[in-house]
Amino acid sequence: MSVPHAEEWVQKAEEDYQMALAGARQRKHPVPSAVCFHCQQCAEKYLKAFLAYHDLEVPRVHNLLRLNDSCVSLDSSFSALVDPLEMLNPYGVEIRYPGGTATVEESQTALQAVKRVRRFLRGKMSIST
Repeated sequence: MSVPHAEEWVQKAEEDYQMALAGARQRKHPVPSAVCFHCQQCAEKYLKAFLAYHDLEVPRVHNLLRLNDSCVSLDSSFSALVDPLEMLNPYGVEIRYPGGTATVEESQTALQAVKRVRRFLRGKMSIST
C-alpha cells in the first residue's frame, strides 16, 4: 500500500484489532463490551482506510453500513460485508454507555465478524499477512 493517509487508518485499525484480541483472551475478568467496541472500531477504520486508499474524503461517521455504501460505489463486492457490518454496527456507540452490555458469546461473534471484514479489506488493499 502506498497511500500514506490510508496507511495511518490501517495502523489505527490494527491497534483496535490487537485490543479486541487481547480483550478476548481475558478469562478471569472478561471484557466483552470492550471487545465488541474494538471490533466495531477496527471495521470502521478499515472501511475508512479503503476510502483513503482511493483518495476519497473520509467521512466523520461511525455507521458501518453508511461507510460500506461508499465502498460499494467503488467495488460492488463490498455488498458481501453487509451481514458482519450490520452485526458490528451497534457496538460503535451504544456499548460504551450504561445500558449497553455484551456477553462473552456476543464478543466471540463480533471477533469472528471483524476477522472476516479485516481479511476482506486487507485483500482489497493488497496488504499481506
